[in-house]
Amino acid sequence: MTSSAAMTATTAPGSLLRERTGWYFYDWANSAFQTTVITVFLGPFLTTVTEQAAGCALGADDSHGRVHPLGISIAAGSYFPYLVSLSVLLTVFVLPVMGAVADRAPRRKPLLGTAAFIGAAATCGIGFVTGEQYLLGGVLFVIANVSFGAAVVVYNSFLPQLAGPDERDKVSSRGWAFGYLGGGLLLLINLVVVLSLSVDGDARRTLDLARWSIVSAGVWWAVFTLLPLRWLREHPRQGEHAAGGNVLTDGFKQLGATLRGLRSYPLTLFFLGAFLVYNDGIQTVISLASQFGTEELHLPQSTLIVTILIVQFLAFGGALLLGSLAQRLGARNTILLALVMWTGVVIAAFWLPEGASVPFMLLGAGIGLVMGGSQALSRSLFSQLIPAGREAEYYGFYEISDRGTSWIGPLVFGLVFQLTNSYRTGIVSLIVFFVAGGILLALVPIRRAVIAAGNTPPQLL
Repeated sequence: MTSSAAMTATTAPGSLLRERTGWYFYDWANSAFQTTVITVFLGPFLTTVTEQAAGCALGADDSHGRVHPLGISIAAGSYFPYLVSLSVLLTVFVLPVMGAVADRAPRRKPLLGTAAFIGAAATCGIGFVTGEQYLLGGVLFVIANVSFGAAVVVYNSFLPQLAGPDERDKVSSRGWAFGYLGGGLLLLINLVVVLSLSVDGDARRTLDLARWSIVSAGVWWAVFTLLPLRWLREHPRQGEHAAGGNVLTDGFKQLGATLRGLRSYPLTLFFLGAFLVYNDGIQTVISLASQFGTEELHLPQSTLIVTILIVQFLAFGGALLLGSLAQRLGARNTILLALVMWTGVVIAAFWLPEGASVPFMLLGAGIGLVMGGSQALSRSLFSQLIPAGREAEYYGFYEISDRGTSWIGPLVFGLVFQLTNSYRTGIVSLIVFFVAGGILLALVPIRRAVIAAGNTPPQLL
C-alpha cells in the first residue's frame, strides 16, 4: 500500500476533511494573483507604463514605440510577454531546487508560507509603479511570478498525502474549482470598484484603478494563505528523505540525483514533455488574453473584467464537470477532449471582430468550461507517476510549465508580434502547442507509467 493510501485509510475523517479544506484554501488564496494580476490587469497596466516610457501618449492607440532595458531594444507591446518568459527561465533553476529542498525539509509549511508571502509582498509593491517605471514593475512581477511557482510546488506536493489513487482526480478538481471561485470573487469586487470609479476618457484614472486592483490581489494572497498554514499537517518524510543533514545542500545534491534518476522513469518524463507542450499553450492564452483584448480588439477594461468573471465562475463548474467526466472516461481521455476544445478557442479568437464585446465573452465562456478541468486532471494524473517520497521534487519540474509559468508560448507570441505587428497572428500560432501536446499525451502508456513509478493504478485512467 502506498503511503498516501495508508494515510487516507488511517487518518480520522474530520482531520482529513480539515486538511483538505486548508489545501483548497491555498488555491483560493493564490488564484487572485493568477486572475486579477496575470490574466486581467498586469498585462495592459505594464504595457501602458512601458508605452509611456517609450514616448507614447497615455491612452493613445500606439504600440509601435520601443524601450531599451539593459540596452536591448524591444517593442513596448512585447515587454510583458518577454517578462513572462524571463520569469519562467528563472523558475527552471528555482523550482526543481525548491522541490528537492521541500522533500528533505522536516516541515513543508514554512517553505509554503515564505514563498507565498514574498510573492504577495512583490505584488503589493506594484502599487509603487507610477509614471514610466516599467523596469520596477518588471522586476516586481518576476519576483512575484517565481515565488508563485515556488509556493505551488510545495502546495502540490501535499496532494498524494491527502488522497489515494482513486480520489485524486476528485480532490484535485475540487481544489481548482475552489480556487476559481476565490479568484472570481476578488475579481468581482474589483469589477464593481472599476465600474463605479472609472471616468470615460480618463486613462490615468483607469491606470490607477488597475494598479490598486493588483495590490488587492497581493493582500488577498497573503491573508488567505494563513488558513492552509494553520490547517495542513506535517507528514513524516518517506524513505531516504527522512534522514537529517543540511536541508539546502542536501536538496541540491538530491536535485542532481533526481536529474540522473529521471532516466529510470522514462514514461514519467514522456508525460512531463507532453504536459510542458500543451500546458504552455494554455498558460499563454490565459496570461495574454487581456493584452490581446485591449491592444488588438480595443475592448474596454470593463469588458475584459466581465469576461474573466465569466471564465472564473464557469471554470468552477467546468472543473467539477470534467472531474466527474474523468470518472467515466478516464483522466487522459478527458484531457484530450479538452485540448480539442482549446484548439477551437484559438481558431475562434483569430476571427473575433474588433470592438465586439459579446463574441469575446462567449469565447471566454468556452475557455471557462475547459480551463480548470484540463489543469486539475493533469495535476492529479501526474501525481500517479511520481515515486513515493519525491512529490515536491517532481512537482518542481512539473511546475516549470504550470500556472503562469509558461515560457515558450509567450516567447513565440512576442516574436510573432514583433515580426508581424499582429496580435491575431500571434494568438493563432499557439495552435501547434495544443495539437503537438495532445499527440504526445495520447502516446503515453499511462497505466504502465503508474506501475513503473511504483504506484498502484486507479481503476480508470
